[in-house]
Amino acid sequence: MKNIEVKPVAIIGAGPIGLAAAANLAERGQSFILLEAGSQVGHNISDWGHVRLFSPWHYNVDKAAVRLLTKYGWSAPSPDDLPTGQVFLEQYLQPLANLPEIKSQIILNAKVIAISRKDTDKMKSKQRENNLFVIYTEVEGTMQRFEAKAVIDASGTWGHSNPLYASGIWTNEEQSLSEHIYYGIPNIQGKDKERYRGKSIAVVGGGHSALNTLLDLAQLKDTDSGVKIMWIMRKISVEDAYGGEENDQLEARGELGSRIHQLVNSEKIQVVTPFRIQKLSRSGEKMTISGENNEGSQDLHGIDEIIVNTGSRPDFTFLRELRLSIDQATESIETLAPLIDPNVHSCGTVRPHGERELRHTEKDFYIVGMKSYGRAPTFLMATGYEQIRSVVAYLAGDYETALKVELELPETGVCSIGAAPRTGGQSEDDCSKEGCQSIKVITPPKSTCCS
Repeated sequence: MKNIEVKPVAIIGAGPIGLAAAANLAERGQSFILLEAGSQVGHNISDWGHVRLFSPWHYNVDKAAVRLLTKYGWSAPSPDDLPTGQVFLEQYLQPLANLPEIKSQIILNAKVIAISRKDTDKMKSKQRENNLFVIYTEVEGTMQRFEAKAVIDASGTWGHSNPLYASGIWTNEEQSLSEHIYYGIPNIQGKDKERYRGKSIAVVGGGHSALNTLLDLAQLKDTDSGVKIMWIMRKISVEDAYGGEENDQLEARGELGSRIHQLVNSEKIQVVTPFRIQKLSRSGEKMTISGENNEGSQDLHGIDEIIVNTGSRPDFTFLRELRLSIDQATESIETLAPLIDPNVHSCGTVRPHGERELRHTEKDFYIVGMKSYGRAPTFLMATGYEQIRSVVAYLAGDYETALKVELELPETGVCSIGAAPRTGGQSEDDCSKEGCQSIKVITPPKSTCCS
């Protein structure tokens, strides 16, 4: 048998979950490399740095990472403060990445193109698990290969937005109008303000990213009467989008739904729901969104800009030579699918889980973090940290610790026993950012919700 113990664990993605993996491996004295496609750690977070998380600091940091940081005199933020994405990056991720145990193992501008077993394609089974992984990576324009004994894919789902169309299909019409479509939460109070001044804007999606977007647009409308806001969803009732409001244990998250409720009641936002988008077209300077409601066809005219908050989907293209265990509906890890499928669950009643639930047919390969949930919208950052703690313990040979559950999450008031969403089909929830999960999730409570 080949000796593969001297090779490192390869981590893909230097967001909060990938850096947590690095911290846990470093704490256990395990060799690793961390491959980040961007020019800095937490590269994707800079795109939503203006967004404030509504989970406080103590839910947003990994325990092993905190232990390492504290060793070097790091001053922890107040545990109950709510950081913006930029503050989260500057006060936590960047200091963590600069620790000597981690910094030298990070390779930036390293885009993973493919992963395979060494000299072994997907069809070959004999001695497969004894062969090293080979990670084919484009580093600043040059192809490089890295060998690893295990791989942790923490690349998230950022940059892989779901499309506008209710069918979930990308079309030439949508792509041809991309200049007037924004996927995510634009910085409406900052660099993107001029783009939306005096415009008629359609916000598509029914999750917390859409709520954040709508609040920012409403603030712009307070100083610019030319702004018109249209909110398009597939939900049967707009009340379904408000969440737990005052019943949510995360106060800031509950307040988000309550503020939107007030804006809708004051008619500052035009709500179009249920509405299933079928076609996008342009006539002159304006766009038309065509679709169906419960009464039949409907056209929404006079739209200048569209902001899409319809969730995201994982990218498996660079994993084609690996044997994955992926659910066909949710595109999550197969064992998680029955617990997070939005066709069944109206809340994220996912029991704490770890290495055992995250296994693929491909031994020693793991997908963690947001990507492990596929298209399901119920991921929480703290859940990702628990995944990492368990997976790293297993890779280090500490099987007993890997089986333990060490996770406490806040309760939410949005859950109801046996309640399934009334939207049907693909989830509308939104925030695809690897760090932004905690501002959008409906967290797994310690109750009987959705049991």
